[in-house]
Amino acid sequence: MKKSDLSWAPGYFNTYINKVPDVELTEAFAQSISELHNLDMAKLRSLGDQVYAPGKWTVRDIIQHLSDCERVFAYRALRFARNDKTPMPSFDENLFAETAGANTRPLEQVLEELKLVRASTIALFDTFSDESLLRTGVMAGMELPVLALGFTLAGHQIHHFDILVERYFPLLNA
Repeated sequence: MKKSDLSWAPGYFNTYINKVPDVELTEAFAQSISELHNLDMAKLRSLGDQVYAPGKWTVRDIIQHLSDCERVFAYRALRFARNDKTPMPSFDENLFAETAGANTRPLEQVLEELKLVRASTIALFDTFSDESLLRTGVMAGMELPVLALGFTLAGHQIHHFDILVERYFPLLNA
């Protein structure tokens, strides 16, 4: 299904969904995997543990954040696709970042984990019928369809990669 097949999503999620072109979800995921394989590792390594402002995450923190969020959202998608109507709670992304230990691991290892998590998400979404993709569930007090979760995941990666380009890469020229 394409992004334009989404009839609605809570405004918060549109921040991410709107970053994805109007393509099939499978294509959006394929583009995201391609981006992961084509990252400029030399630039990312050069950044090391630099941040653009106090309290912001390092590159490894950001990549780990993408993996952690992907796992949480994929679990939610699975529950909703299987028609489980149990409301899902929110989670504290900052607590996850504080305790994940991403900065104790090599960048390549953190990135490889994200590639594997994304491949797993793709495999999961490939099992969903159109009917499943249109099922809804409640998370953090907001109802949304499974399809919106998929496009949110693709757009969430774009969002954070945009931040790397706009706020982190300029640190290399400072």
